[in-house]
Amino acid sequence: MSESLKDTYKTLSQPSEEILFKEKSSKFFGYAFPINNEDDVKEALEALKKQHNSARHFCYAYQLGTENQVYRANDDGEPNNSAGMPIYGQIQSFDVTNVLVVVIRYFGGVKLGVGGLISAYKTAAQMTFEGADIIEKTIDVHFIISFDYKNMNKVMRIIKEKNLEVVSQKMELSCEIVIATRKKNAENIFDIFSSVYEILIKEKESL
Repeated sequence: MSESLKDTYKTLSQPSEEILFKEKSSKFFGYAFPINNEDDVKEALEALKKQHNSARHFCYAYQLGTENQVYRANDDGEPNNSAGMPIYGQIQSFDVTNVLVVVIRYFGGVKLGVGGLISAYKTAAQMTFEGADIIEKTIDVHFIISFDYKNMNKVMRIIKEKNLEVVSQKMELSCEIVIATRKKNAENIFDIFSSVYEILIKEKESL
């Protein structure tokens, strides 16, 4: 397995603090959230709309996934590509994923023009990330290990030796343990369990 295999990604440890950026009497409030799916996006937006019920624009971008990434950028009534894409550009610039950034604009009566909007949304998103806690996580592979109860000690010894995370376990006459390991160690871990008599291992499909 190649040494250059990337098995880490950056995301947020928690929602960021609110930031405020002002430009020609328009106010831009920036927020960033760690997310796992599109439902998280909806929830965050609904909460912000209640909090800022008189704001005119809720522009956002998000990115999901560690290897096959999907993203969406939304201008929410601002001129095309003047808000969502500059926000998304900062998600790329800070190299984070599983993240949603929302910039809420209160119009101050002075038009900023497309260039001014692009700059303001970009700056608000950048300030949001600068105030956020960005962490590195590992991309993990989950394996299901199936075995008879009599082989429990063999399995547990390997789990302990290799310092593997046990995600779930079912201990009956026939046992099943789900373990997690960093992607770059996955092939090695698979081979170790495969070589043990009477123990089955298979990769768990990710949801």
